[in-house]
Amino acid sequence: MTGPDDVLLVHGGTPLEGEIRVRGAKNLVPKAMVAALLGSGPSRLRNVPDIRDVRVVRGLLQLHGVTVRPGDEPGELIMDPSHVESANVADIDAHAGSSRIPILFCGPLLHRLGHAFIPGLGGCDIGGRPIDFHFEVLRQFGATIEKREGGQYLEAPQRLRGCKIRLPYPSVGSTEQVLLTAVLAEGVTELSNAAVEPEIEDLICVLQKMGAIISMDTDRTIRITGVDSLGGYNHRALPDRLEAASWASAALATEGNIYVRGAQQRSMMTFLNTYRKVGGAFEVDDEGIRFWHPGGSLNAIALETDVHPGFQTDWQQPLVVALTQASGLSIVHETVYESRLGFTSALNQMGAHIQLYRECLGGSACRFGQRNFLHSAVVSGPTKLQGADLVIPDLRGGFSYLIAALAAQGTSRVHGIDLINRGYENFMEKLKELGANVELPGGATA
Repeated sequence: MTGPDDVLLVHGGTPLEGEIRVRGAKNLVPKAMVAALLGSGPSRLRNVPDIRDVRVVRGLLQLHGVTVRPGDEPGELIMDPSHVESANVADIDAHAGSSRIPILFCGPLLHRLGHAFIPGLGGCDIGGRPIDFHFEVLRQFGATIEKREGGQYLEAPQRLRGCKIRLPYPSVGSTEQVLLTAVLAEGVTELSNAAVEPEIEDLICVLQKMGAIISMDTDRTIRITGVDSLGGYNHRALPDRLEAASWASAALATEGNIYVRGAQQRSMMTFLNTYRKVGGAFEVDDEGIRFWHPGGSLNAIALETDVHPGFQTDWQQPLVVALTQASGLSIVHETVYESRLGFTSALNQMGAHIQLYRECLGGSACRFGQRNFLHSAVVSGPTKLQGADLVIPDLRGGFSYLIAALAAQGTSRVHGIDLINRGYENFMEKLKELGANVELPGGATA
């Protein structure tokens, strides 16, 4: 059940116009904070957003004896791991229950303490994200794993050893696990079919600053030569390209004009090409990117999500809202998370025409094609959206509901907005800055 503070009234039909800022990427910052555990001295991380995942990791670091304090500039954290210690299992569970990030603590804690406890994990319900592979990777490094009440207990009887690992799919989480474990393991680790997202590259930059030896080949192979010790780092996190794209889609769906300060072209090139094909306009300068609806009809497109450098799955849901306003039939083929299109049922409730299919539509066959998952969508537009009662299912789906409510005629009640805080810093304030007509129940303006 959601409380009154977790509900937002959205009075739609007003274009979003103005300027907002994106800070460090949700998919990098918490992982860079975990990396600080590996160092023998303090680390300084800048451009840190105030989001729930950051608060979860900060709490977990402090439970393990890491001193975490704000730095001199806004969005700066200083982390000192000089006195790493074991944490109480109940405390770990209380902090970590809503996040999957604790699984990444395994390697660093095995190196620092020789053991780790990982509770059951939460996160967005968008499809299978099995953690079994994380544990299998750690076994290959030499860890022993024992199932205990409430989670998994891991031990490293001796120093972890480098190994050869091939990922069955270029998973971001599995790649992060290998990187954070291999840097202090004995010998060389070769990881093939690795994820190569910009956030992975930035994590590698963090680890290299600490003293790690890591090389990336063009065939998705990463080689890590283990070292005996690592120091701290001083790093400015790359900006959140996923949040930037969400605001870009909001500008398109509401016929608005949003300047996203901090957005960078290089990490968003695939999105920008698609945005232009749909009919959106953008302008890049040294400080950010302006996104706007130039007037006229939007174009239907065929879209297939993929791992980087393809069209990111996190870009898909917000853009689908804009595609409900495009003329013709758009085809969306989701190849990363098998259940990510479930959010479209609420859009249909608002007046959209979206049909889901089990077949691989509009592109190559993918790993979900013969497995009975509704992972392709046909979006017929344009359709007028009407306000509705909406319950947020996951992070990106939640922001997509918010966009739909802002684009719709009438008032929507959006339940579960706290989930958006996992990845969107100060999104309520940003909505207000863009002129959105939103309020909390009882009349308090958001």
